[in-house]
Amino acid sequence: MGRENQTWVSEFILLGLSSDWETQVSLFVLFLAMYLVTVLGNFLIILLIRLDSRLHTPMYFFLSVLSFVDICYTNSTVPQMLLHFLSARKSIPFHSCVFQLYVSLAMGSTEFFLLGAMAYDRYVAVCHPLHYTAIMHGGLCLGLAAGCLVAGLSNSLMQAIIIFQLPLCRNVINHFACEMLAVLRLACVDISFNKVMVAISGFLVIMLPCFLVLFSYARIVAAILHIRSAQGRRKAFGTCTSHLTVVSMCFGTAIFTYMRPVGGSTAEQEKMVALFYAVVTPMLNPLIYSLRNKDVIGALGRVVGKSSEKR
Repeated sequence: MGRENQTWVSEFILLGLSSDWETQVSLFVLFLAMYLVTVLGNFLIILLIRLDSRLHTPMYFFLSVLSFVDICYTNSTVPQMLLHFLSARKSIPFHSCVFQLYVSLAMGSTEFFLLGAMAYDRYVAVCHPLHYTAIMHGGLCLGLAAGCLVAGLSNSLMQAIIIFQLPLCRNVINHFACEMLAVLRLACVDISFNKVMVAISGFLVIMLPCFLVLFSYARIVAAILHIRSAQGRRKAFGTCTSHLTVVSMCFGTAIFTYMRPVGGSTAEQEKMVALFYAVVTPMLNPLIYSLRNKDVIGALGRVVGKSSEKR
C-alpha cells in the first residue's frame, strides 16, 4: 500500500510563507539580504581563522566548523525559498525534497552536538587552564568534530528513511521547506511510531547536548566564583558569553519545535520557529562571535592591514 501511494508523489508543493505577490517580493529582498550576510559572515569567520595563526586554537577550530555547518544548513533551504518567492508554482521534486530534509536535519543535528563539544572546550579552558593545551589537543578536537558530524548524519539518515517509507496521501506541504514535522502530516497512516522516534531523536540530539552544556556551565560558574579578582572573573566569563548566547538561541528554538508533541503546535508556529532557526540564527552566529570577540576583530584588522600593504 505504501509503495503504491508513493508512486504518484513525484513532487511536492510548498505553500511557503505567503501567497500575496507584494509580500513575497518584500520577503525576497529581506531574506536575500539576510542570506548574503549569513554566507559572507560565516565565510569571513572561516577565512580569518585560517589566515591568522593566533586563532589556531581549539575554540576557534570549533567556531570554524560551526560556521561551515551554518553555511551548509542555510544553503539547504534558503536558496530554494528565495526562488519560490518569485515563482507562481512552488514545487520541489520528490528526491530533492528527500535530500533537502536529510541535509538540513543532518546539519541541524550536527550543530547541537558541536555546541556541546564547544561547551566542553570552555569548561576545560576555565576549570583546567594549566592543562588546557594537553587536554584539548589536535587529535581530540578533530575526533570531536568528526564525531559530531557522523552523529548528525546518522540521525538524519535514520529519520529520512523512516519518514519517506510512509504512504503519503497528499503532496502539499504547509511549509517553506521539506521539514520533518511538516512532511509527517502528509502520511495517511498512523504515525505514532514516528512520534516516538522524533521524541527519542530529540532527546539524543537536543537534550543530551543541552545537559552537557548545562553541566559544563555549572562547573564554569562555580570555578569563576572562586576567582578572587573581579577582573579575573570578568575575563573568565567573557570567554563564554558568545557561546552561551548562541546556545540559548539554538537550543531554545529547537526545544520549542521538536520536544513538543507533533500535534502540540500549529503549522504556522512551526514555520516561524523553523524560519528563525534556518535564517536568523546562522546570520547572528558570526555577528555574535565577531562583535563580542576582540581576537576576531583584531584578526580582521591584521588581515585588512596586510591587504592594504600589498596594494
